[in-house]
Amino acid sequence: MFKNMTNLLFLTITILSVMIVLNSNNWISMWMGLEMNLMAFIPLISKSNNHLMAESNMMYFLMQSMGSLILLITVMSNNMLMMINITVNNYLNMILLMSLAIKLGMPPFHFWFPEMMSKMNWYKCYILMTWQKVAPMTIMSMIYMEKLMLLLILMSVMVGAIGGLNQTSMRKIMAYSSINHSGWMMSCMYMHNNSWLLYMVLYSIMLLPIITWMTMYNMYMLNQMKIMTNTIMDKLNMSVMFMSLGGLPPFMGFFPKWMVIQYMIDLKMYHILLIMVMFSLLTLFYYMRMISPLLMINFTINKWLIKFNSPKLMSTIMFMVNMSMPLLMYINLY
Repeated sequence: MFKNMTNLLFLTITILSVMIVLNSNNWISMWMGLEMNLMAFIPLISKSNNHLMAESNMMYFLMQSMGSLILLITVMSNNMLMMINITVNNYLNMILLMSLAIKLGMPPFHFWFPEMMSKMNWYKCYILMTWQKVAPMTIMSMIYMEKLMLLLILMSVMVGAIGGLNQTSMRKIMAYSSINHSGWMMSCMYMHNNSWLLYMVLYSIMLLPIITWMTMYNMYMLNQMKIMTNTIMDKLNMSVMFMSLGGLPPFMGFFPKWMVIQYMIDLKMYHILLIMVMFSLLTLFYYMRMISPLLMINFTINKWLIKFNSPKLMSTIMFMVNMSMPLLMYINLY
């Protein structure tokens, strides 16, 4: 009972700290919200008393503390310099953007992110991939540096696509997928609008059933995919969810990417868009590598490995949600 109450307390603080950042009108209160978020999330993920969890806690604490420290020093420097010129201001904005990239686990500061993901359970990974990114991204959307943002976008899309190709750990694959999606979200910020929030919401909705499925079947490695999914409906659901996450039409995951593509075409950013779409195809390749054994191999499994606890309602909801893309297109057209 006490353990559950402490978990609830830390989860509440994690949610409220992000709300503080979203509603702040000065840098210090934003920094305070980020620090509260860090201090609440560490006890939340350190429930298991094993060395892997302790390692991931320390990794998260060091990287987030370094990002927060750089952010605070930059903000204080900006206040102390009375007569500030444009060049100094640009440098300070650049450092500020880099500190937020460290906190988000965006390239070239991404090395801690997949490593930390590989040491946690799926639901904690889900919080790290979605909710923990909201606060730094909100602050990032207030800073505009054209060339540096373009560099971060391209690096995120490239590293997220290439990094996941050689992985066998499902959690590391999902971490690199998250880095790739972060690049797409950042491209929304580059275009001066808050559509990255819509992208984040849709990404979170698409990711939740996958995480639930992985937790239910206790999947952590790539070779477990063909062992654990046994019914045709399981295979179909898994395939639809991963293709949706890869942004393949007519599934729901194509909608946020289509939105970004439309914005970038309007701004005539064809070269950047081409690079982003091509690397998005690479992410789709490693999703297809996960689901191809399910679709192509009709194998036999031992009876004691079969689980009959597949939730029918959840399967139906997931299938309907991911197939809702044609409906969204219809609403958009009329």
